[in-house]
Amino acid sequence: MDDSMSMSGDGGSTGTMMVMMTPWLHFTGGDNFFFKSLHPSSHGTIAAACIVLVLISVFERWVSAIRNVLYVHWQRSALALHSSNKADNVDHHAHKTSVSVKETESAPDDSSQVGSAERRSFLRRGHARSLPPFIASNDIPRGLLFAFQALLAYILMLAVMTFQAAYIISIVAGLGIGEVLFGRMGSAGDHTLH
Repeated sequence: MDDSMSMSGDGGSTGTMMVMMTPWLHFTGGDNFFFKSLHPSSHGTIAAACIVLVLISVFERWVSAIRNVLYVHWQRSALALHSSNKADNVDHHAHKTSVSVKETESAPDDSSQVGSAERRSFLRRGHARSLPPFIASNDIPRGLLFAFQALLAYILMLAVMTFQAAYIISIVAGLGIGEVLFGRMGSAGDHTLH
């Protein structure tokens, strides 16, 4: 066994050189950058890694903005679907009530109490739903976009975990730039600029 390959201290040996991570904030190079084979060490490669991190951060804010815009769109379509279903129920109930009123006009008992009780029951049923219905064409893409945004956040988190201060500054700057560029998208909801 080659003496330069053996490591003492933990009793084990390894055939490869391990890159040690510095567990405090630093500006020195050599940290792994997402992959085992990437560890920027020169000023140029660290700068390139920082540019990549800025771009990923801006992209993450863009994905968040697109999610907000699509959420407003999906919310409107769910409300429209719910309103059209409610209108259909109201029309059906009005038809059913008019038929029952015609049938009970000749009856001697108090039909106004029965009609008002049916109306109250219907109104309670119309407001019972507190969540929009599951719509696969809305909810599946919403879940996929959320998962993709979470993936981007974890990628950025891995860069932060290197304790490389230049990476952290780049991520914070990229998130700030992305928020300035895209943060207002979808956040206004129904408000429009006149």
